[in-house]
Formats: sequence, structure tokens, C-alpha cells
Amino acid sequence: MDNFILFAGTANPDLAAAVAQKLNIPLGKSVVERFPDGEVNVELLESVRQKAVFILQSTAPPVNDHLVELLAFTDACRRAAAARITAIIPYFGYARADKRQGRREPITSSMVAEVLQAVGVNHVVTLDLHTPQIEGFFRIPVDSLTAVPIFCEAIRHHLPPNFVVVSPDTGRVQIATQYAQRLNSEVVVLHKHRKSGTETAVTRVVGDAKGCACLIIDDMISTGGTLARSIEALLTAQARPEIIIAATHGLFVQDARAKLSHPSIKAVFVTDTITPKETDWQQLKIVSVAPLIATAIQGFTIKSPTSISDLF
Repeated sequence: MDNFILFAGTANPDLAAAVAQKLNIPLGKSVVERFPDGEVNVELLESVRQKAVFILQSTAPPVNDHLVELLAFTDACRRAAAARITAIIPYFGYARADKRQGRREPITSSMVAEVLQAVGVNHVVTLDLHTPQIEGFFRIPVDSLTAVPIFCEAIRHHLPPNFVVVSPDTGRVQIATQYAQRLNSEVVVLHKHRKSGTETAVTRVVGDAKGCACLIIDDMISTGGTLARSIEALLTAQARPEIIIAATHGLFVQDARAKLSHPSIKAVFVTDTITPKETDWQQLKIVSVAPLIATAIQGFTIKSPTSISDLF
């Protein structure tokens, strides 16, 4: 497997190391420096000439710093004559900015897609994009993997009897249905109204949650506000105070942990697409996506016949 090389950005070095271990390869040698004024510099310490290069870097907080670092990595590889550059972005920042709410606003996810392509990325691999249409902003291949199968295996033994899968909004119904099919359950949908970029309100519960435990699924946990209001709505609908949360990306910004310290929450499952900050939280369970990403990389190499569709 000497036809490719995997580099780790500073956003998620533990995940990159785990992926490299699964592939039985060493990580590519590089140095990332930040100057006193905040500028970033990347130096590759080994040749990438005519190799397929994979750069693993989530655009997690601080989003802009990690995004520019990814761009610098890509530019360094392109200038060093890499044959092909694949950006593995487990958490794709700016994914929620996929449309304009007003006439004088940017579509920032489209802008990020353009910048990644301009700097030399040939292929993007990510996990559970906030909205599938983001793939349409790219003119290069995009593979959006999903954590649903590994989540279901991890959660299955923690679920109480008589539970329903809860979609926190209409945009997550499709993925909630995937959970329900794998776990043999029904789907309940919450209708919400977004008041601002940080505040939402649940307007009604569609489906029967009465007397049921709940598995609330989502693509990310940011401030935890939407989930807190979802729990209130479910308990008002007479759901049992036994709630498990599963979200691919755990940002946990501001006071998210405090908002999710509700006594009805039995467990919060997230993946390691973002380096966990809450290491002393008993309810928090981390599910690694390293095997999933490693299998995807094997599928992109010449010597492996694996199809990416086999991962779904």
C-alpha cells in the first residue's frame, strides 16, 4: 500500500492515528506551525510525488483556522506533485449555510466548496452532511459516508423496550427512517420553527410518543438548545423520561453540556469526527468512525476492489 499517503491535520490527530492503525500504515510526516499573528504554515517532511494523498482534517472549532490549515495542506501537496488529493473532512463546517435566508447573505457552504476545488482538492470524503444538496456545490466527486450502521450497533443494547426514533425536524426524517428500519421501531417527527441562527422552537409532535422511550437522532449537537426543547416537547407529549441521543458530530459549544444534563437523558452518543472535549461526562459515549474511514480509503486505492456503496 505504498501508492498513497495519509496526513493528519491538527483538528483530529487521534482519529487520523486510529485510521492509520486500521490501515497498518504510518501517518505521513509533516509539520504544522502557527505564527504569532495567527498565520498557518505547513511543511511536508516526505515525498508525495505521483502519490494519492489523503488529508484528514475536520473543520471543527475553530472552524476558520482548521479550514485554512486544510487549504495549506492541499496547496503544499499540489505543489509537491501529488497525483491526486482527497480531503477527508469528517465534520464539514459551514454545512448549515446551504441557502440564503435573506437576499444579502452568502451561501457559505458553496463558497467553501469552491475554495477547496480551487486550491487543488480532487475528491472530498465526509460524514453525514447536514444537507445532501451540499454535494451539488462541488464539481468533483463527493462521498458522504454515514455513521448510522455503526451507531445502531453501538446503541442497540442500550435501548429500553417500547421506544420510538425521533427526528428533531423534517430534514432528518430520512435518516430517522434508516434508524427505525435497522432497530425495528416507529418514527416520531418534531416540527420546529427557527427564530434565529441559535434559537428554535418546537411547534408540534407528529406521531405517538405516549408511554414510549425515545431515541433522538441528529447530525450534530452544537449548543444543545434544539435538543433541550425537543425533550421538553416529548415529555409534554407524555413520552417516558428515558431518552437516548445519537448525533454524528459533537461540537458541544457554549453551555451545551448544561442544557443536556436533563435527568431523563440516559446517554448521549456521538462519534469522534470532532475531538471530544467532555472527557468526564458519564452519559457521553464515543463511537469511533476510524474503521469506516479506513475501509473507505481502502476502497479508493488501486489494489482494493471495495465499493463505497458496501459501507451503507
